Amino acid sequence: MTAVTYLEAIGQAMREEMRRDESVFLLGEDVGTYGGAFKVNVGLLEEFGAERVIDMPMSEAAIIGSAVGAAIMGMRPIAEMQFIDFITCGFDQIVNMASKFYWRSGIPAPMVIRGPSGGGVKGGPFHSLSPEAWFFHIPGIKVVVPSTAYDAKGLLKAAIRDNNPVLYLEHKLLYRMPELREELPAEDYIVPIGKATLRRAGENMTILTYGAMVHQSLKAAQTLAEEDDLSVEVLDLRSLVPLDREAIMESVKRTNKVLIVHEDTLTGGIGAELSAILAEDLFEYLDGPITRVAAPDVPFPYAPPLEEAFLPNADKILVAARKLAAY
Repeated sequence: MTAVTYLEAIGQAMREEMRRDESVFLLGEDVGTYGGAFKVNVGLLEEFGAERVIDMPMSEAAIIGSAVGAAIMGMRPIAEMQFIDFITCGFDQIVNMASKFYWRSGIPAPMVIRGPSGGGVKGGPFHSLSPEAWFFHIPGIKVVVPSTAYDAKGLLKAAIRDNNPVLYLEHKLLYRMPELREELPAEDYIVPIGKATLRRAGENMTILTYGAMVHQSLKAAQTLAEEDDLSVEVLDLRSLVPLDREAIMESVKRTNKVLIVHEDTLTGGIGAELSAILAEDLFEYLDGPITRVAAPDVPFPYAPPLEEAFLPNADKILVAARKLAAY
């Protein structure tokens, strides 16, 4: 088999699910003729036609609203945001329609909203958002963030088959990252939503993370092993809603120290809820303070040097981990 990129794995997932189930279709801006802003959808229009790969007007409210309507009528739409930042234009359709429809009517709304998120590509403040915390707070919608090509494919297939609205955040920095190329199974598979995965086993500390920060955390963990003789565990949450609380608790009970790493801004981020869970349920197991590494509470910067200063990275994780290890 040929090794594929993170981006190609996403394309494979959509193609296979559209072949498997005629109710699956894709809609969004430039998803058809152009193949998507990042070319994730290349070839889908030619294979499935304009009735199942639909180029929409420049209106996220219309894209997501149409997906909601199609979902409650029995279809399984994939609504693509050209950049995830513009999901704000369809916020009402997600929060007041998609997430609540089953609860008010008993009719499921099986739909996926996917799009490129995160920074590191010099996209500036309007093309670099990490919006997961907004939707983490909304009952009725699932949120997944794959960090590998295998998970990108398996989680998207699981999301398409799920009867709930699923927000699927694909990190644009990972799209064509050479080291993420991998051979995927020839047989059909899914990655279950709600299950974390252990990327690196350790004894002295747990890093809870997801998305692109998994790779920064692994880099830091390797340095800590080589230079500080620290055994650091890296737990990739990959599913934010629902959270795999059992995996989190098992890891923390084993290592007794926790470092939380995410790219989104610090205040009100996923790390805040993780901190609350740890304080409420695992306080007696902790041998040091719950420590967080995240972006500062400022708008995403334009200038490349400012972007580098803004984003969490392996060096910042190292500083925080060494300080925590000293307790």
